[in-house]
Amino acid sequence: MRRVPATIVTGFLGAGKTSLVRHLLARAGGRRLAVVVNEFGELGIDRELLLGCGDETCGEDDIVELANGCLCCTVADDFLPSLSRLLDRPAPPEHILIETSGLALPKPLVQAFAWPEIRTRTTVDGVLAVIDAAALAAGRFADDPAAIARQRIADPALAHDNPLEEVFGDQLACADLVILNKTDLIGAEILAGLRHDIETRLRPGVKVVAARDATVAPEIVLGLAAAAEDDLAARPSLHDATAAHDHDDFESFVVTLGAVADTIAFLARLRAAIAAHDVLRVKGFVDVPGRDRRQILQAVGDRIQHYFDRPWRCGEARETRLVVIGEKGLDQAAITAALGG
Repeated sequence: MRRVPATIVTGFLGAGKTSLVRHLLARAGGRRLAVVVNEFGELGIDRELLLGCGDETCGEDDIVELANGCLCCTVADDFLPSLSRLLDRPAPPEHILIETSGLALPKPLVQAFAWPEIRTRTTVDGVLAVIDAAALAAGRFADDPAAIARQRIADPALAHDNPLEEVFGDQLACADLVILNKTDLIGAEILAGLRHDIETRLRPGVKVVAARDATVAPEIVLGLAAAAEDDLAARPSLHDATAAHDHDDFESFVVTLGAVADTIAFLARLRAAIAAHDVLRVKGFVDVPGRDRRQILQAVGDRIQHYFDRPWRCGEARETRLVVIGEKGLDQAAITAALGG
């Protein structure tokens, strides 16, 4: 099965990320694109801007807004479930654009694509770093540092408090393409100097593209085929030493059960199994007798969400099927027995 390519767009607040994504949507050329946008402050503004791109291939359901905190700090809680829902569609997108917040560290997000539940279904086509050339020339990393400070304060989920220089360094280290934006605001000599300084910090083969108003042709930024999740070692981060896990330390397995008549008792057993075996995530479908719709179940730690989505299809096997994810060494037999009651 073809893996759906995803492009991660990084860069500080005001660098031009939303303008770039809007430009790409408007020139989708008939391709089905979806966008995951991670914003703060005035919620809904970026989403409405993106919906106004005017391209019929991009509807309201194709813009997913994650406003619960810095994306790299809420990967399991917000990003992975949202990405899975996009991939689970009957007609999934042909390309996914992910606009991170300005404070997000890109590498943890790239690492998420190695998680068992999505690694066979999607791949990181490329990481784009959008830079405000005028701000950088003025000795800043963003045009409005005060706005970034407010952004940091407004995000209670932010698990890192790094100087902008460190975040900037991580964005460059992870990038597959750098877009030096707002170049019309600086002179040619200054632009050449900035470009040289940036190029000395990049991995071999990573290019710098100059742009105005974040106008870059889709054929330049999409289709990089970087498979970044398989190239993590070449993308050093200042925060690698503090990373809690390498994703090779995780494993997953599937629990298949029959109908679940007593959902309250089942959720209690699930919660107990998660606590007893240190399960990180559970995701899947539950067959509830008497209901013509399948029940979606997702658990992150002991936080369990469940809801009914679509009807069971004619000829589709009605069964309870859950993917369990945790660190290597999970007692699969014990967990399966516990859930089976």
